[in-house]
Amino acid sequence: MITGNEDKPVIKVLPGENAKKIIEEDTKYIANTTKASPAVVKEAKGVVFEDVDGNIFFDFTSGVGVVNTGHCHPKVTEAIKKQAEKFLHFAGTDFYYDLQVELAKKLSSITPGDFDKKVYYGNSGAEAVEAALKMARWSTGRKFFIAFIGAFHGRTMGALALTASKIVHKKKFFPWMPGVIHVPYPNPYRNPFGIDGYEEPDELVNAVINYIEYAFRHFVPGDEVAAVFTEPIQGEGGYIVPPKNFFKELLKLAEEHNILLVDDEIQAGFGRTGRMWAIEHFGVVPHVITTAKAIASGLPLSACIYPAENDFKVKGAHSTTFGGNPLACAAALATIEALEEGLIENAAKQGEIMTRRLQELVEKYEIVGDARGIGLMQAIEIVKSKGSKEINPKVRDEIVDRAFKKGLLLLGCGESAIRFIPPLCINEQQLNNAMDVLEEAIKEAMK
Repeated sequence: MITGNEDKPVIKVLPGENAKKIIEEDTKYIANTTKASPAVVKEAKGVVFEDVDGNIFFDFTSGVGVVNTGHCHPKVTEAIKKQAEKFLHFAGTDFYYDLQVELAKKLSSITPGDFDKKVYYGNSGAEAVEAALKMARWSTGRKFFIAFIGAFHGRTMGALALTASKIVHKKKFFPWMPGVIHVPYPNPYRNPFGIDGYEEPDELVNAVINYIEYAFRHFVPGDEVAAVFTEPIQGEGGYIVPPKNFFKELLKLAEEHNILLVDDEIQAGFGRTGRMWAIEHFGVVPHVITTAKAIASGLPLSACIYPAENDFKVKGAHSTTFGGNPLACAAALATIEALEEGLIENAAKQGEIMTRRLQELVEKYEIVGDARGIGLMQAIEIVKSKGSKEINPKVRDEIVDRAFKKGLLLLGCGESAIRFIPPLCINEQQLNNAMDVLEEAIKEAMK
């Protein structure tokens, strides 16, 4: 029985016989997806999970950015149990229940912007993005969208059109939704303009804004663009943090052309960066926010929050069966409560420690080219050398594998980065011990 407060991982045997059997049957019966490590969970609490062979791991993936409150947070599990005894489903898109209204009011109050808002519920991040696409087209009458190279907004055919982080997501699926124009994201470390964005952030921002304006003059009319979709920190694209003033300039450009700015907070939101929303670090108010992943601490739920004036004016233009499920809504309300009771502050506090530890790795090891992120959403870039900045995915994957064998579950991102997204309940000792394991894995991979 684990408590979630364990100080460090404990590995007995890897690979274990029970895990091997489950993985073999999974491979036989379940569709090929994105399996990253041979982790087979039996029980999870807080930052910790135990596998089916009794190994104790630290989860630095949060279920891929989902369990920000920690695995099985007691406030969340209690809310689910109470609601499960009342009713499990009642199709809130066709009928009514108070949990949907209560959560929508809460989301409207905690998202940036002092204007009337409406909420569309779905089951996944991709569904929230699809809702934003349809709402933007329906309400503006415009057909085009701007998205960024390196972006990840989902894999359904509309969201896939916006996604541009890895070629495997799009290969063999054309034609996806037409009308999306991709432009460079202001990546300070590696960008097509050859600008050092850490030394010259304003120059990098100007280059991106000028590129969009150039597009408006030559191949996509600005007055026919419905929305620009952006992540405040690019997730799958490598945990890229843009220069501080980028979103102010992007919002200014969008409003000059009456374009909606859609802020995709699916991975970066819900306290992950030490604020409820990552966009708050940049001092702007987006028109639309999409959120999912951590919203219900593991139950399937997503939301698209947008200006009430942009709502569909007819019934049935967009809908779903399961979006806003009562169990998920109850879990989401409990999740927000738990975050506001100290977990967001802890993310900022522990994030400062993580920043220091990761910067130390940059200073000590030639293959760690960059460290970046905010709060408990951070990454390191693994390169062949600091001077070349050449990507090194083989060694990146080696580090992830060696860390797993020591009890630290990690995920890659981008072409050559490792992301660190532990649950926000992590304590200082757990964080430092995990960083020690990471450093051991880096040393071994370098040999």
